[in-house]
Amino acid sequence: MNTAVHRTLVVQIRTGDTDRFPVLAHFSYDALDPFALTVVFSHDGRVLARWSLDRQMVGEGLTRPVGVGDVRIRPQSRGVWDELRIELLGDDRSDGDRHRAVVFVWAAAVEALLRETHVVVRPGTEQVRVDDFLAELTAEG
Repeated sequence: MNTAVHRTLVVQIRTGDTDRFPVLAHFSYDALDPFALTVVFSHDGRVLARWSLDRQMVGEGLTRPVGVGDVRIRPQSRGVWDELRIELLGDDRSDGDRHRAVVFVWAAAVEALLRETHVVVRPGTEQVRVDDFLAELTAEG
């Protein structure tokens, strides 16, 4: 049985007041970390950013606004197709605001990706391996 899912999608990103521009988003899911969906954004072979997103939150974001703090997700219609709008807040800027990027992903592609992750670990059956987590913490000392 497969214990991981990997997909690369072309997404659009907007930073500040700029127009959207395409970048690659490499999504990965691993049964060893069943709550997380990791996405690495890249352009011209360079990694722009890496984020871990809550899998359930991404799914809920397809139908309603979710999230507070550094990650906010909501559905957005673009006329002919539906998108998932993911707002990512980064470090503080010198002007007191925070770095911000908004990512737009075709909603149907996200739904398909989530269906694949649900085959690996069904929602509601995720397990936290507390003993492994504690052993890792104490080993780092």
